[in-house]
Amino acid sequence: MRFPPRATRIGAAAALLSALLVGGTVSATTADAAADSVGSICYNDLPSQAHDTLDLIAQGGPYPYSQDGTVFSNREGVLPSQSYGYYHEYTVVTPGSPTRGARRIVTGEQSQEDYYTADHYATFDLVDFSC
Repeated sequence: MRFPPRATRIGAAAALLSALLVGGTVSATTADAAADSVGSICYNDLPSQAHDTLDLIAQGGPYPYSQDGTVFSNREGVLPSQSYGYYHEYTVVTPGSPTRGARRIVTGEQSQEDYYTADHYATFDLVDFSC
């Protein structure tokens, strides 16, 4: 699995936060930096539990957790900026975890993109279904 460099993510977030705190504007370049911080992962490299979650999403459920399918607001700013309600999150079961764990699939509705995170939204990889 490939994760983007931490400095890229922190740099984009810091630029965004700085612009917001001082009342400045966020340029397209700053907004694009969030999109650049997303890596990619081959569908075949996902854990089997992520395959199960993607299958449930394709079927429309039922989902094992009440939080599944809720709006993901992208507060971390790692994913490309979209309007509220664009992204939804789903749990990827973590074997042995007494809780939902940290793994998720986040979907983007209009473009039908699926993102995987193994570290509770710190990093994301766009799922590549062609490999």
